[in-house]
Amino acid sequence: MITITLSNTIDDYKQIEVLADIIWREHYIPIVGKPQIDYMLNKFQSASAIASQVDNGFEYYTVYYNKIPVGYISTKREVEALFLSKLYILSNYRGKNLGRVAILYITEKAEAYQLEKIRLTVNIHNTNSIIAYKKLGFVKMRPVVADIGNGFIMDDYEMIKKL
Repeated sequence: MITITLSNTIDDYKQIEVLADIIWREHYIPIVGKPQIDYMLNKFQSASAIASQVDNGFEYYTVYYNKIPVGYISTKREVEALFLSKLYILSNYRGKNLGRVAILYITEKAEAYQLEKIRLTVNIHNTNSIIAYKKLGFVKMRPVVADIGNGFIMDDYEMIKKL
């Protein structure tokens, strides 16, 4: 059974920090390298960084599979779109329909907000995720390069799903 719950306590954020550390190191070190992942985890996925993001309009959700926390989602409401900032699932739980359920959940949120689309960015070398997002109705729009500090950049594609 898959459930998704709003994460809004420091204990929730600490749990997400642990999930992020596992998922990001496994998935992204081969794509962008360990120094950038160390930097990004500290800057964006520590419990304190998550709390700060929530204070600035982001919402975090924990994804559970049979009551086990296996991933997380982060979104932010924008004028025309719901920005899907993060959607991460532990590798041994991928292929269990969690991504599809998460996107349905996000779609329902966007529709409840009466938004026109869901927007996300994905690393240009994250081929499997790009393929998965395309299967879920997202279209690649444009490249987006962002300086995230400390000499690191995020080299992404913006993808959009119209509702």
